[in-house]
Amino acid sequence: MKEYGAALAQDVLIQPVDARDLAGVQNEIAAIKNMTDVPFRLIAVSVEHWDRDLSPWSAPPVFGREPFGDGAPSLLENILNICADPEKTYYLGGYSLAGLFSLWAAYQTDRFAGVASASGSLWFPGFDAYMAEHEIRTGSVYLSLGDREEKVKKPVMASVGDRTRQAYALLSERGIRCALEWNPGNHFARPDLRTAKAFAWLLNHT
Repeated sequence: MKEYGAALAQDVLIQPVDARDLAGVQNEIAAIKNMTDVPFRLIAVSVEHWDRDLSPWSAPPVFGREPFGDGAPSLLENILNICADPEKTYYLGGYSLAGLFSLWAAYQTDRFAGVASASGSLWFPGFDAYMAEHEIRTGSVYLSLGDREEKVKKPVMASVGDRTRQAYALLSERGIRCALEWNPGNHFARPDLRTAKAFAWLLNHT
């Protein structure tokens, strides 16, 4: 776990990260500061096994042979232990599968004032049905996607565009303050900037 930004800030951003996210976190911090005047602290929570620890339930593999695990409940428990100060306002967000995890977490707890799913893996099997059948427990959600992310050969991955549009429509219909932003490029284009946009929107609109 690593911390950045203003140590005493009222608003605390929680982000599950891997090594690549950490490599770009200084750029992300700078970009957030350029997009908001709200002081913030960012806590980067290292994820050891990405496909296992961020998955809400088991699912078949998409890349290679390793299936997705069901480690999200354990990771969320650890993150909630970080969010212990009742005087602070906490936000949860992340990129790719960490974006999916953040959105799922908002269905488990009302601890987060807002959640951000930047280029989130909303293609994850069964997640669209889960959203339709459950009530989210936060008032603000930011969604984003690259405009080339749905233009891939794998059918499961190609569904991400429609799934993200459906998620935005569903949340909006249920009265959630929700944004959907389309960014140029594929899934690997500027994750630091896309995540910064996500957190800045939460800070500015919650």
